[in-house]
Amino acid sequence: MTEIDAKRNIKMKVVMFPWLGHGHISPFLELAKKLSTKNFQIYICSTPINLNPIKNKIIDCNSSIELIELTLQSSSQLPPHYHTTNGLPPHLMKTLTKALQFASSKFSDIIDSVSPDLIIYDINLPMVPKLAAAYQIPAVHFLTSGAAALSYMFRLIKKLQAPFPSTSVFLKNSELIKMYETHKGGDGQEDDEGRVFDCITGTEDILLIKSSRKMEGKYLDCLSMLLNKKIVPVGSLVQDVHVNDQQNNDEEDIMKWLNQKDASSTVYVSFGTESYLSRKEVLELAYGLELSNVNFIWVLKFPGGEKALEVLPEGFLERAGDKCRVIEGWAPQAKILRHSNIAGFVSHCGWSSVMESLSFGVPIIAIPLQNDQPLNARLAVELGFGLEVEKDEKVEFGREEVARVVKQVVVEKGGETMRKKAQQLREEMEVRGEEETDRAVEELKTLVQNNRAK
Repeated sequence: MTEIDAKRNIKMKVVMFPWLGHGHISPFLELAKKLSTKNFQIYICSTPINLNPIKNKIIDCNSSIELIELTLQSSSQLPPHYHTTNGLPPHLMKTLTKALQFASSKFSDIIDSVSPDLIIYDINLPMVPKLAAAYQIPAVHFLTSGAAALSYMFRLIKKLQAPFPSTSVFLKNSELIKMYETHKGGDGQEDDEGRVFDCITGTEDILLIKSSRKMEGKYLDCLSMLLNKKIVPVGSLVQDVHVNDQQNNDEEDIMKWLNQKDASSTVYVSFGTESYLSRKEVLELAYGLELSNVNFIWVLKFPGGEKALEVLPEGFLERAGDKCRVIEGWAPQAKILRHSNIAGFVSHCGWSSVMESLSFGVPIIAIPLQNDQPLNARLAVELGFGLEVEKDEKVEFGREEVARVVKQVVVEKGGETMRKKAQQLREEMEVRGEEETDRAVEELKTLVQNNRAK
């Protein structure tokens, strides 16, 4: 073996810093798995409460993925079990973000310990590219949101007149107002806009993105033009269902119940780990599902820890009977979505949920709540595998509209057309997936090799 060949066989060490939400850690983990098979040694850094659930998911990676704990300062307001966005009360989101900003020295310690060749980092972590520059380590921003939403938002925030490639992907005035009120910084705290732009401008000349050219080609081009960066899609990055934990009794009961239903007769209802319905919205959704008369699995949780029986309409579970299963807490989402008896996914349209639904060929019944979700919902509609539950002038949805859209997807002929479209997109993305991964790997290797040659 020549000296050049030997150098090529040396594993490239990559430190990954995802944001503290499941919808971010999961795609980082899936990207790590792909890179670990391409001569990369990966170190994923996060808080203990975020790392514990993924420890058993890297057992088969032959030590090519390691987990490094990032310890944040705890307080009575932010104890260790709140060092994650999963189950975090919404009013503590800024507190968690601030705690992470104050952990710069911990990031430095990790970099000193690992001496990585490359850093891949997430949103809300503007200190990471600055640290990387100080250490003269290339840093690449990994975008876990979609290109359509990101390019739309960038144009909006920067007040750019550049053309946008769609008239069907947009935000209503009421959604814009809600977004502004939610994210405006206060009390001298750096606002969300600033953190986002610091992360983007601090990256190398490329950005990785959880997307596919088959799905978002024109939006990837738009984003590349707006940011003046090369945008490299890495696919849907959905977890292989065979990697899921061994079934517990509750999971076994759900899958047994689903097995007994007719093909394409059931909807799965979930609003992710960070979005919560109000009590009024829970009631309207419950009555809407009841009016639709279809089978459903509903994952229901509340930021205050309330129980489903305290919020659902009186007698709802008794009337639904064997047509429903209500899950409080975690559900085997991937296993449920891939099941042939699932006809649709009632979703808030977080990007990970949209990609997961599409990866299993399941149409989206969209009830977006905040942030990029309305844009993701309208992209799904534009691509032909989604229908949106319309809201009134008060930005509220009603039970009749929920029932109408659910029946349209599950019962009517249009639903079958949507399922075929979702399956078609899934197959086309699978064909392109390996090619996109290989391109991303080559881009990252070139970055590292060029930096080593300096």
